[in-house]
Amino acid sequence: MGGLQGWHIVIIIVLALLLFGAPKLPGLARSMGQSLRIFKSEVRQMKDDDPKSETVDGTVNEQNPNEKNNS
Repeated sequence: MGGLQGWHIVIIIVLALLLFGAPKLPGLARSMGQSLRIFKSEVRQMKDDDPKSETVDGTVNEQNPNEKNNS
């Protein structure tokens, strides 16, 4: 049970051909690829913008935006 088997993929391909037609499938695949690239870059950018910052010696300083700075 579970998982995608070979005959599942065949059924999905046949349905895609029937719904979208053979000439439109390359454009559809291209637009999906561009969307995935944009999504990946946004996720990567969000990871880079996280509130944790590393110091020079490699320790991690966590900055909580809800805490006030007492210095």
